[in-house]
Amino acid sequence: QVQLVESGGGLVQAGDSLRLSCAASGRTASSYGMGWFRQAPGKEREFVTSINWSGRNTYYADSVKDRFTISRDNTNNTVYLQMTSLKPEDTAIYYCAKERRAYTTGGYRSSKEYDYWGQGTQVTVSS
Repeated sequence: QVQLVESGGGLVQAGDSLRLSCAASGRTASSYGMGWFRQAPGKEREFVTSINWSGRNTYYADSVKDRFTISRDNTNNTVYLQMTSLKPEDTAIYYCAKERRAYTTGGYRSSKEYDYWGQGTQVTVSS
């Protein structure tokens, strides 16, 4: 069993930066890739970024490439999402999720490839 707890969301202005954290419980959490998804009001949940178990491979949606950076600290079982140059269209609830399979190269963009999810943290970007 793995529990994921996101934090760091808030209300910011366009152009600002924000860092989200996702703390994972469980000794094996570091064996799995992690992803961030987001869901805006009235829209489907979408892939944002992911990182494989070692942190060596990272993947980004085109809409956030060069603005967002995912990283992980396996010592503390925490995954981070550094968001810069935020835009109003980044407004959404952000969820972190754990991949189903261990020790992969990562890059899974479908939510079906993730089996544990956090409760989400709200990010609101005002114009």
